[in-house]
Amino acid sequence: MSLADQKCIPANGETPPMAAEQAEKLLQELSDGWHLAADGLKLLKTYSFKDFNAAFGFVSALSGIIEEERHYPEMHLSWGRVLLEVSTHDINGLTEADFIFAAKADRTLAELK
Repeated sequence: MSLADQKCIPANGETPPMAAEQAEKLLQELSDGWHLAADGLKLLKTYSFKDFNAAFGFVSALSGIIEEERHYPEMHLSWGRVLLEVSTHDINGLTEADFIFAAKADRTLAELK
């Protein structure tokens, strides 16, 4: 099953952060543009759009998925650009849910086109 078809499972305080090797492996399943932050604790991707309204439309479309999955990325919206920072805040690291959300974000963009 693809990452985008899976559900985000919430972490709890007992959940350990994902090992770097596993994060690198899952990163290969995501579309181009996703990368790990220098500290390895976040997934990052910058999306480009033709204007502010298109970027805002993407953020709006993501809001439904964010609430449905109960997985909350940091989003930075500017003219023609959205930067997503995805991590599991409760554990200050990455879990499989972060990669699932990243794949869902990419699918959301594809559905908007």
